[in-house]
Amino acid sequence: MKLKNLEMMLQRLAGFTRPRAALEQYQTPAPLAARLLFHALMKGDIEGKRVCDLGCGTGVLAIGAALLGAESVTGVDIDEKALVVARENAALLDAEVTFLAMDLQEGGLRERIGACDTVVMNPPFGAQKAHADRPFIDSALTLAPLNYSIFNAGSTQFVKAYTAQRAEITEKVGGAFPIKRTFAFHTKDVQEIEVEILRLKRIV
Repeated sequence: MKLKNLEMMLQRLAGFTRPRAALEQYQTPAPLAARLLFHALMKGDIEGKRVCDLGCGTGVLAIGAALLGAESVTGVDIDEKALVVARENAALLDAEVTFLAMDLQEGGLRERIGACDTVVMNPPFGAQKAHADRPFIDSALTLAPLNYSIFNAGSTQFVKAYTAQRAEITEKVGGAFPIKRTFAFHTKDVQEIEVEILRLKRIV
């Protein structure tokens, strides 16, 4: 599958019906999701691999990984309503994904889904709750040796320091995350946020 084809398929997916600001629920844009997934595919980290999407929301990254030939895909999110949409989205594109409702901060994730080869995720940036991304980083490093994650631009040094002695950043890819007016505190119809996709490799 070509990058453009993946992007077009992901653009068909439905977003959040009632997004929650506290959870920073923004649909991962299809172009950005496709770029992350295709980059991981080219590195050999998707096809035939066990993939997990942490904070999967409506399932964009998880479904994309399934479409690119992952051996198995699990999507995890705290919001049951988002997972209803995610399951409908997976059915729309005939993608085989297991979705689980779970709070990452409660622990026990590895016991429930087992080890994975690759984690893909778009964690909260911490705009509403400071350090909201940390449980996602910790869980990702527990689950898999490789992690592709979307962070706010300029986060590289923080991630490097936070994961010191646990992982190394092997690649950084820039991108844009257009956020449509969703919540009352938004002042623009669309605000484009600069982001970076980081590839983290766990230190054994």
